[in-house]
Amino acid sequence: MTAGKCSVAPPWVIPGGVVHLQGDHLPLLPAGPPRAFVGDTEVRVLGASASHARFVVPPAGQSGTLPVRLEPGAVDAGSLIVASPVATGLHQVDSPAFDGLGRLYATHSGSRGVRVPVPLYRISREGGREPLAIDLPNPTSMALGPDGAMYISSRFEGQVYRLTAEDRVEVYAADLGVPTGLAFSRDGHLFVGDRSGTIFRVSRDRQVDQFASLPASVAAFHLAFGPDGCLYVSAPTLSAHDVVYRITPDRLVDTLCGGFGRPQGLAFDDGGMLYVADALAGASGIYRVDVSSDAPVPHLVAASPVAVGLAFDPDGGMIVASSDSLWRLGVPLAAASYPDES
Repeated sequence: MTAGKCSVAPPWVIPGGVVHLQGDHLPLLPAGPPRAFVGDTEVRVLGASASHARFVVPPAGQSGTLPVRLEPGAVDAGSLIVASPVATGLHQVDSPAFDGLGRLYATHSGSRGVRVPVPLYRISREGGREPLAIDLPNPTSMALGPDGAMYISSRFEGQVYRLTAEDRVEVYAADLGVPTGLAFSRDGHLFVGDRSGTIFRVSRDRQVDQFASLPASVAAFHLAFGPDGCLYVSAPTLSAHDVVYRITPDRLVDTLCGGFGRPQGLAFDDGGMLYVADALAGASGIYRVDVSSDAPVPHLVAASPVAVGLAFDPDGGMIVASSDSLWRLGVPLAAASYPDES
């Protein structure tokens, strides 16, 4: 019997992620599941039936937009966008960040209280990796300030630092509890997530006040401002059913949506869609949420072995961070090109 039309989901994958394939009359070998290929690379099939298959995209395979094929029968199963490696040997706790020149910043955070020789790396548009041997214990989250400087939280010292043009760090704000997530509002105020349950606001003249309160996180707060002027926050707990919060400019806290296992880094694309990195084992990946919807629902758009953060490349595409590596997905950012979410 000839196989019918097939589809793969999610449409994007970080190597090591699990992809699902749906179809009619999928081929099965007498001894078990079919063989599956992404590009020229054979992938490991975790399970299969006549209508469904699951497989893992290996780290050593090809990247880019690649055809998916099942054997026997050379069944065309659609295509996948597979991420390419950017950097390894890192320790990311939150999302990476781009500066105004399109350079990518990544951390080697280290265990709490441990000072590593090189806590920060800067990666050029051409892919060159520059170590920044600055005195900064446990760099955690980063945000590009309105002055063009990079701001970095230190969860060990309870401080936020500003990276100067001379690649030195200076204290910008202190006494912030266990500061993790960072985000700047449109009017230039810095918001800092203290994972013990407080969102601080640091004014342009560096005055600190408590902006909002949330349940404490076992890991870190992650912050991003949306096009609506609201602050969006993830704060993973020990529960396997966590939410993303929305805080309005007048400090009203509500739940944007649930459906996450361990939500971490957040980022908005140019179309106003929110992307959330979820790191729960077995369900890790990148989810997209339409925050303008009356009933927002997260949609899985990229499979990943462990996702802790993401950032949008000003040259186009998405950078996804695992705990120790960065990957680039060459995905279009225009809303019209989003995969179908129906």
